[in-house]
Amino acid sequence: LASPETSVSLAAHNAAIELAKAPCSTGPWEKFCFGLDASALQERLFVSEENVDGFLGTVLCPSFCSQSAPESQPLIEVLDVTEDRIQIRLK
Repeated sequence: LASPETSVSLAAHNAAIELAKAPCSTGPWEKFCFGLDASALQERLFVSEENVDGFLGTVLCPSFCSQSAPESQPLIEVLDVTEDRIQIRLK
């Protein structure tokens, strides 16, 4: 992390932490962990094509994958992303 660019914003019912990558760090972040202490961390994935594909592969396989040829894999389209949900469409 690049510590000078990191900031914290607190409000009565919300907190925002802005993190910045160090110049030597490259590529997108795949996930982050948060929680009250190290023993109770929750993991969240950033929305990316790879993470959505991985999640759907876990949910749909092996039943879907065994019935589908590689050339007929579903097309994944991310329609909406909010704090509480993500809406995707499979074709």
